[in-house]
Amino acid sequence: SRRSAFQQIVLTRWHDDVRLYLNGHLQFSTVDEYRYHEALAIPALSAARNPEKILILGGGDGLLARQVLKFPQVEQITVVDLDPAVTDLFRQNSMLRELNGDALNDRRVAVINQDAMVYLKETSLVFDVILIDLPDPSEATLAKLYSQAFYRLCRRRLGRDGILATQATSPFRSRRAFWCIERTLGAAGDTGQEPGRNGWRTFAYHTYVPTFGTWGFVMATGGPLKPDAIKVNVPTRFLTTEALARLFVWPGDIGPLDGPINRLNDPALARLYRSDYHRYLD
Repeated sequence: SRRSAFQQIVLTRWHDDVRLYLNGHLQFSTVDEYRYHEALAIPALSAARNPEKILILGGGDGLLARQVLKFPQVEQITVVDLDPAVTDLFRQNSMLRELNGDALNDRRVAVINQDAMVYLKETSLVFDVILIDLPDPSEATLAKLYSQAFYRLCRRRLGRDGILATQATSPFRSRRAFWCIERTLGAAGDTGQEPGRNGWRTFAYHTYVPTFGTWGFVMATGGPLKPDAIKVNVPTRFLTTEALARLFVWPGDIGPLDGPINRLNDPALARLYRSDYHRYLD
């Protein structure tokens, strides 16, 4: 257990189950983290035309970078995580380096400790794929990282036909919050100032992670993308081509809902998340 400048970091181990908690919230269990990280990385990287330059926002444990490094086309991964205490831990501790395949020490990986929104405003780099693995929007300071303004910054840092994928909380526990994220990400394309680009479209999907339950993700792109045509051509424990296609099929009880757009001056997402998700914990 350690208190950094930003959060309380707790690592636990019971037999082969290693878990990371940030401010009391479970971030992963090694029993099933591969399901979550494969679901976030593999669809976007597999669908990308030429995924050479990858941006990961969050992901300071290196587990998502480990999945990205499976793709031979990848030349550069930039990991932007706020807390150096987390990234240092997962770059230096031998047990944790074994868990993430020593991804954060790979020559292709650059780690930057900075606020994700500040980084997007300041960088001039353009990426083929952006993966967002940030904490759930439980408060307004986190909800800004799921805002229309934030996603517009992401879109400006994507190359033509680039693909973005984000974790988007549980569509079962937080159905309204999940679809708010999907709608907000879709609204990031409503700028009217980018002639020559294809329409900005979103693709929502979900999977089951035993320690988290049903978990949701959203991809977005201005290029061509057919989820049922994505092929899995890298080693995986969970995802196959057939299984990937099924992730985009929605049961009725967690399917699409209308709702607000999450904005910097009106963090509706944080209110929806708190009112829905936490009632399961009371």
